[in-house]
Parts: sequence; C-alpha cells; structure tokens
Amino acid sequence: MADPPSPNIPSALSEHSSTAVPASERLVKEGDGWRMGWDSSRPLYQGLVGGQDWAFELTAPELDDFCRLLHQLADTMGQMQNELMDEERLCCEAESDLLWLEVEGFPHSYSLRLIVTQQRNAEGSWPATVVPELMRAAQSLRAF
Repeated sequence: MADPPSPNIPSALSEHSSTAVPASERLVKEGDGWRMGWDSSRPLYQGLVGGQDWAFELTAPELDDFCRLLHQLADTMGQMQNELMDEERLCCEAESDLLWLEVEGFPHSYSLRLIVTQQRNAEGSWPATVVPELMRAAQSLRAF
C-alpha cells in the first residue's frame, strides 16, 4: 500500500488531493533526506524528487531517465569496486537529452547530483548516507 503524502511535500504534487485519484496512481516515498513521488493524474509534471530542504517536479520521461541513469551509475560504481584501492574515490557521470547525473565517492558510498537540462533549470543533490534508500525507491517507482 502506498505511503500517504507527507504534509511537507510541495503543494504542486498534492494539489489534486480534492480529486478522486486512485491510490495506485499516486505514490510518495520519503526517508531521512530524500523523497520521490509519482502522480499519474498530473498533466505535465508527474514525478517528484527532493532532498532534505528542496524538491522539484519532473516529467514522466525525466523521472524515467533519472531512475534508469541512477541504476546505470550504481552498476558502474559496483563494477569499479575491485579495480580501486580502498582510499580511491571516483566521480562518474551519466546523461540523457533531459538530465545529467553524477555520483562521487567510493564504490560502496557515494553522493548523487542531478541537473535537469531541458525547458527549465533545476539542480539537486543527495549525500552518500541517503543514496541507497533513494535508489531502492527509484527501483520501485520504475514500475509505473
């Protein structure tokens, strides 16, 4: 069952709360320092990503690219684990026509940065401590 929207979620995602949207079409997940959401009833910006003190909406293609590229970067970092010495840090980037992502840190612990590059400019980042939970949430949102 979907988690209920948090009162601190930006009103842009919850402004349709007066309409009858089945729970299966609206999903908000959040943890300490991150949040992600999906609302299929929204006409343009159906996705939401956020950090500790910020959030912005994404189109469905942007959210799909975010989830896909995040997974690619996680795979890359995992593959590099055996190639580096313990104290070596990495910085890896991935991008689509819609957004750019960067991870920086160690293969087992890295921060994430996101920049939306089309139609509007938005940027956000998450510290290494929240990236594993954010990645799990991104995997579950890919089911939409």
